[in-house]
Amino acid sequence: MFPIRDHNPSEGTPFVTWALIALNVVVFLGYVPRLGDPVLLMAFWQDWALVPREVTGGEGYGTILTSMFLHGGWLHLGGNMLFLWIFGDNLEAEFGHLGFLAFYLFAGAAAGLAQVASAPLSPVPMVGASGAIAGVMGGYLLLFPKARVDVLFIIVVIVRIIPLPAWIVLGAWFAIQVGSGAMTPTAGGGVAYWAHTGGFAAGLAMTVPLFLRRGGTAFWARTDGHPPHPPAKEGRAGGPVAARMTGLPRVPRRGRRPKGPWDR
Repeated sequence: MFPIRDHNPSEGTPFVTWALIALNVVVFLGYVPRLGDPVLLMAFWQDWALVPREVTGGEGYGTILTSMFLHGGWLHLGGNMLFLWIFGDNLEAEFGHLGFLAFYLFAGAAAGLAQVASAPLSPVPMVGASGAIAGVMGGYLLLFPKARVDVLFIIVVIVRIIPLPAWIVLGAWFAIQVGSGAMTPTAGGGVAYWAHTGGFAAGLAMTVPLFLRRGGTAFWARTDGHPPHPPAKEGRAGGPVAARMTGLPRVPRRGRRPKGPWDR
């Protein structure tokens, strides 16, 4: 199950989302030659990746930030940037450019600290933007639970793209992270499941104040939890008030035929 796009157009241009993607790519290209040399790569990780044992010992606090912009390979980078591309623009539209940047960095920091807390003496370097992006996913889940997300399913030779509500896609993803983290030794290498979990929880928590300012569950009722997302005064999308505000003709209810010039 792999999300490939959502059907949730955002307002405005997601400059920060684009800039974050570009920065991650540029940083990765800067150290690509080191990927083929384990000695050089490990030396690089020791300087810039998050090593829980060092943070626990009072060193390397700056790596909580720098590790967010490092990736272990092309697939790692590509997968993370795809998720940021899918879910980042909508949250940026809600938080604003600077607000979203702060949100992203704080979620990434929370993810790193969650990983440190899960294995405080681990010498294994942690890299990746997935903790910060998990925070974006947590915020997206709260604001747009019914937004349609196209998910790629590959079962042996069967390939299908199935649209699912965001709450199913993101809820399942979070459950997998928690379950995998509980069953995986924290001191070893591999996927930083607790960083994902911590980032997701932090993003969800940081979105709660915005969600409440939007009216809480009334925001869901007003927007049906998916686009379009009109302001409260415009009424439900497709309704008579929204039609007057946008200048578009009102869509007739199902089962009712609009009158034509032939009707009396």
